[in-house]
Amino acid sequence: MSDILVTGARGMLGREVVRALSSRHAVVGVDIEEFDIRDAAATLNAIRRTSPDIIVNCAAYTDVDGAEARRELAFAVNADGAGNVARAAGEVGAAIVHISTDYVFDGESKSPYRENDTPNPLNIYGESKLAGEKAVAESGAQYLTLRTAWLYGHGSPNFVETMLRLAGEQESLRVVDDQEGMPTSAADLAMIIVDLLPTGVRGVLNATNSGSCTWFTFARRILELSGGSEVVIEPVRTEEFTRPAKRPRRSVLSLVRLTESLGWEPRSWQEALADYLTERQGG
Repeated sequence: MSDILVTGARGMLGREVVRALSSRHAVVGVDIEEFDIRDAAATLNAIRRTSPDIIVNCAAYTDVDGAEARRELAFAVNADGAGNVARAAGEVGAAIVHISTDYVFDGESKSPYRENDTPNPLNIYGESKLAGEKAVAESGAQYLTLRTAWLYGHGSPNFVETMLRLAGEQESLRVVDDQEGMPTSAADLAMIIVDLLPTGVRGVLNATNSGSCTWFTFARRILELSGGSEVVIEPVRTEEFTRPAKRPRRSVLSLVRLTESLGWEPRSWQEALADYLTERQGG
């Protein structure tokens, strides 16, 4: 049993990671109430006290549109904060698992992005997460950076919960149909992390549920599975749905290296979504 510290433990992913790891490991979950990862000294002191073998850094600023107006905060958490955690990990001899994003890419590739493809983020959020990747890589700690995508789960705002809320308020919805990505269950990502830890794999790894779709297709499946299929969903182009942050058109990630590392392929986004909605409805 390894001692594992999970930062951002009260967030959507952090909660799932703590729950998944606790069945096999001694886990300590912390969040901003315990220490702020933007504070290098406080981070180092807290990690020294805990002295974990592994740190899973789930702490992040995740408001993609909000980051456009709050660049300094996004970089303070996603770049400087990630670096602080990673350097502290190196100080105590711990390995770090760091969570990054598909938004480090510009979405122009016609093929799924591999881990060694050149990043080119389109928005401040993606830039801050890429800077965090670099800070972790340069920290001196042994690291595994996981790029995930379109994450949803319990307890925090996300696309699934937004669609369910809007479907209860409106008779019709307009959803973008020319941006493609890989919906990923936070619970499934947590289990991927659990199974990756014993492998000792290091570097950068894509980690999502398998398969891809557009936001429109994702929304339609959400409503079909939740009994809201009477709500009319209109597919629209990105240009018709203005948002502060520019999104990549096709941020599909290759899961070849992940599957080789795990020895199994992550389940489809459709299956993961069905389980999430069944659990959410108490089924």
